Amino acid sequence: MHDRTRSSKRLLGETPPEFRSTGRDPRIDVCRGIALWWIFLDHIPDNVGSWLTLRNYGFCDAAEIFMFISGVTCALAYGRARQRDGWRGMIGRSLRRGWDIYAAFLLLTLACAIVVYLAGSDRLADDSNTRVLFERPGAALAHAAVLQFHPVNTDVLPVFVICHVLFAPLLWLLLRAPNLALGLSMSLYALVHVFGWSIPAWPDGVWFFNPLAWQLPVVLGAWYVIEGRTIQGWLKSRPALVLSALYLVFGLVVALGHGIKPPLLPQALTDLLFPMDKSNLSPLRLLHFLALAIVVSWLVPAGWQGLTTPMLRSARRCGENSLPIYCLGVLLALASQCDLFDISNRLSMQIGLSLAGVLVMVAVAALLNTLGTKRARPPDVDAAGHDLVPRAGDRGIFDGHGAHIL
Repeated sequence: MHDRTRSSKRLLGETPPEFRSTGRDPRIDVCRGIALWWIFLDHIPDNVGSWLTLRNYGFCDAAEIFMFISGVTCALAYGRARQRDGWRGMIGRSLRRGWDIYAAFLLLTLACAIVVYLAGSDRLADDSNTRVLFERPGAALAHAAVLQFHPVNTDVLPVFVICHVLFAPLLWLLLRAPNLALGLSMSLYALVHVFGWSIPAWPDGVWFFNPLAWQLPVVLGAWYVIEGRTIQGWLKSRPALVLSALYLVFGLVVALGHGIKPPLLPQALTDLLFPMDKSNLSPLRLLHFLALAIVVSWLVPAGWQGLTTPMLRSARRCGENSLPIYCLGVLLALASQCDLFDISNRLSMQIGLSLAGVLVMVAVAALLNTLGTKRARPPDVDAAGHDLVPRAGDRGIFDGHGAHIL
C-alpha cells in the first residue's frame, strides 16, 4: 500500500525511483541472448534444433520476450536521457536509435538478396520473399524504404523502428498518467482483434508483426518500469505463482498434444485454440508470456549464481549486442537453407548447422565486446558502442536501464 500511495502521488515531472537506480542486471541480457538463439533455430525450416526453443512448449515464443524487454529498457534509458538532457535530448536520442534500426533493416534486406543471389536458388528466393526484389528492384527498394516490403524474418525490425520513433510521446504520457497510457494501449489492442485492423504490406498482404497489436507488450514493459511497484506484492505472491504455473502446464499439454493421434484434448477445444494468431498477438500468447515471466522471476532471482556459467555468459554477450546478432542470425538461417546443405532429411546436418550457427553468434558477440572495451564508453553505452544495452537494478521482473533495440 505504501508503494501504491507513493506512486499515485508522484508529482508531475518527478523522476521515478527506477530512473535513479544503478548497476546492471545480467538477467535481461541473458534472456535476450537466449531468445536470439531460439530465433535462429526457429528460422531454420524442419530443424530438429527448434525443439530446444520455447515455441514448441507453449503458446508464445521469443518475440514476446523481445517486445516486453524493449519496453522496459527503452523506458529506463530514455527516462534517464530526459532527466539528464531534457526532452529535446531524449527525443534526439530516440530518433537516432530509430534511424540506426532503420538503416540496419535496409542493409539486412540487401544482404538477404545477396545471399539468395549467391545461392542461385529459385526456391530460396520464393521462401525468403526476395524474388520480387530481383524482378522489380526499384519498386521493392522503394517500398522497403517506407517499411512496406519485408523479406522473411526481417519484419520485426520495422516494428522497432516505430517503437523508438514514437517512444517520446509514450514516455510523456507514462510519466503523467501511466495507467491511462496502459489503458489506451490495451484498448487499441482490443480494437485490433474486434475490427481486424492491420497495416498493408507490399506487394500484397499485411505486416506479419502487426504494430497495432504488438505495441502492447512494449507499453506494458514501459508501464511496469514506472508503475509496476503497485503490483509487486501480487506478482510475488504464491497465488500468482500457482496460477502462472498451471497456465504454463496447460500450454505445454496443448502444444505437445496438438496434431498427435490420438489427440490429448477434445477436437473442439483444439479447433478453438489453433491456429494461434501470432501476427495480431493472440491473447493466449500474451498471457503465456506473462505467466512465464512470473515463474522465471521466481526461479531466477537477482544475483543468481547460475548466471555466471559459461553458457549463460555467452548468452549475455549475444544479448548485449542484440541488433547485430539478430541480423547475423537471420543471414545464418537463410544461408542454412541453401541447396548445398539440404538439411530436410539429414539429422546430423541439422544438429551441425544449429550448433555452428549459435557458436558463430557467440564468437561475433565476443568480438564486438572486445572491440567495445578498447574505447571509453559513457554510461548506457553497450559493448558494441551503441547506447542500447539495458543496465538494471535488482527490482522487478525485468528491471533494467538502457534503450533496447530489439
